[in-house]
Amino acid sequence: MTEVYIPYLERDRKNFWIVLAIYLSIFINSYVFFKEPFEFYIGYIIYILLLPGFIIRFGFNRELFFIFLVLLLSGIASVLLGNNTSSQFYKVFIGLFLSYFFYYYVILELESNVEQLFKWYLYGCYLASILGFFQLVSFQIGFEQGYKFFRIFNKWGFAPGGTFGIRINSIFPEPTHLGTALSAAFFVAVYNLISNKPFYLTRFQGLVIISIYLLSFSGLGQLGIFLTILFLAINFGLIRYIIVLIPLSILLFNFLYKNVIEFRERFEGLISMFSGEKFILGKTHGSSFILYNNYTVALKNFKSNFLFGGGLGSHFVAFQKYSLARDFKVKGINSNGADANSMLLRLISETGVFGVSIFLFIVIKYYVGRNTNYLTHHWLISNGILVMILLNLFRQGHYFLLGFPFFVLLYYFNWVSYKNYVAQNKLL
Repeated sequence: MTEVYIPYLERDRKNFWIVLAIYLSIFINSYVFFKEPFEFYIGYIIYILLLPGFIIRFGFNRELFFIFLVLLLSGIASVLLGNNTSSQFYKVFIGLFLSYFFYYYVILELESNVEQLFKWYLYGCYLASILGFFQLVSFQIGFEQGYKFFRIFNKWGFAPGGTFGIRINSIFPEPTHLGTALSAAFFVAVYNLISNKPFYLTRFQGLVIISIYLLSFSGLGQLGIFLTILFLAINFGLIRYIIVLIPLSILLFNFLYKNVIEFRERFEGLISMFSGEKFILGKTHGSSFILYNNYTVALKNFKSNFLFGGGLGSHFVAFQKYSLARDFKVKGINSNGADANSMLLRLISETGVFGVSIFLFIVIKYYVGRNTNYLTHHWLISNGILVMILLNLFRQGHYFLLGFPFFVLLYYFNWVSYKNYVAQNKLL
């Protein structure tokens, strides 16, 4: 009997279920089992089931353990000083601790096979994009149950707007999440369009991902487009491509500014707020004000302890003290107090110089650029994940939503794999 080959799936049944569990935790964040005292996602079940066995088998990584030890001690000190509450601190600390160690163990369990892990992620993005097209077609024919996915997800919202009356978010809670989650796949897909030899995805699969990414009309996704163009130009020689890059970036900005109302309003709102203008209800874009408000709160919380910040979870407490919208009665304006509306702002606010320095070190130290002497897949993975990391830092404030710790660790292990590859080739 002829063996049937299923793309990207290991034949090892045990690993198959582990991998399936990982990617469910990455792609299915639009359903929560309960919301109080914290939001319990599907991925948390996976942590509980697999983490104890992983700890017994692999023990603790010293570097990760040291980082979390510092965060634990500084967080406890912050609680004792009254800058945070114990419930806020332990809720965030435990979730962050479990997430990073879980994904670290998973990568070890799968023998640090970075390429295969990234391929599975790309295949997941392709499937999510197909569901995005199903959503678009359902909306165009008036099939409400279809474009709302039969109301299966309880943390999912319909996003009107865009050219076709709907901003595609597929199975993700909102278009911004799609713009973040698919950003690394978008980078690879764009590369495949200009490459003679596509990597990982076929050109058709890439076009499907690119189309849905654009149809999300996500402001964060639009930044992802710019970063993709920038990193491709850098890797293929910035001097050679600068003549193309600058005009292309200007054209892209002008197109978005003139044709995407949401982009124009957010941009103008940010400019006005950071220029010192006051918030005017009905005139200033709400999302722009929310980001600026959290920026103000983050700086004040950072000043309370610039070295370690206010401690994990403390931005929510600081938000109650310093929010510019404390007296506003408009629903939604005084929001994102827990996640700061931006992971960079949240890191500044809650972890200070210590946390921000760690992320800068990771991004710079473990970056893999395109090396014409060693034409491997590593630079593609590195740059794609870097786009995702930067988008999260700019706009996504949740520390472990959409499997963010998994991609940070994959970014590091990709660098390790690249160094090993180079060392082996030098010996040949």
